[in-house]
Amino acid sequence: MCTYVTEKAKINGSGKGQKGWFPVTEARVYYDHPFYHPADHTLNIDLINQSMGLDARVAVELTEDSARALVKAINAALETGEYLHAAD
Repeated sequence: MCTYVTEKAKINGSGKGQKGWFPVTEARVYYDHPFYHPADHTLNIDLINQSMGLDARVAVELTEDSARALVKAINAALETGEYLHAAD
């Protein structure tokens, strides 16, 4: 069963799509059937700039274990980076 529950976050960054780099302004995160990855369900992340149309989208489909590993890696990189740059 699909829940169609999507978590959204306003973000400020850049993504690279088929037409090159573009500003990303929103992240959409949902747990659902993947479009491409050969798994029953994946954590799907779309980084988008809705004002730029359908071409301004970077999509990722991750297994549960991979998504949890990514969260840990992001938190570790942020903590280490903030610690190292605090000494500047």
